Formats: sequence, C-alpha cells, structure tokens
Amino acid sequence: MAQMIVLYKSPKDPATFDRHYATTHIPLAKKIPGLRKYEVSKGPVMTPFGPSPYHLIATLHFDDMQAMQSSFASPEGRSAGADAQSIADLEILLFDDHEV
Repeated sequence: MAQMIVLYKSPKDPATFDRHYATTHIPLAKKIPGLRKYEVSKGPVMTPFGPSPYHLIATLHFDDMQAMQSSFASPEGRSAGADAQSIADLEILLFDDHEV
C-alpha cells in the first residue's frame, strides 16, 4: 500500500480553515479515484517535546505509488490538490509501506 501524508501548517484563522476543510476539501478528496482510506488527525498535533507547527495531518491510502500518481493526475485529484494548496501552507510526504 502507498500513503500520502499531508501536513497542514497552523493557519492564521483556524476556524475558517476547519470549516473549509470539513465542508469543501474532504468532499473533494473523497472523490479521488483509487483512494482506499482517508484519515485526519483529531485534536492538537504534538511532538514528544510539545506543540508542533502543524494544525492537521491527513493520511491518504492507495494500492501503490502508481495508483496514487494516476489518482492525482485525474481531474478529481488535481482539483483536490489545488484546493489543499489554497487553504494553508503544507508539506506532503509519499511512500510505500509494509508490515514488519
């Protein structure tokens, strides 16, 4: 399975970000073809040393990297990606995972 981790930095207006994320971004993201699972953090994002610079973390699951790349090349994937970049500064990590 491949995962995409999206780290949303703390926005200037958290309430506006949260409202847009829940009512606009999540519905867009759930239309991405090939998306197997979509998770978001709940509550403050912390580090072992205290607060982090992140407001929210989203984890998207796909069958593999090729499926993920195809998914984000689709109109739905491009739309969700553009929306994510418009609502906050973010960082994105992509990787394949396996059980150990």
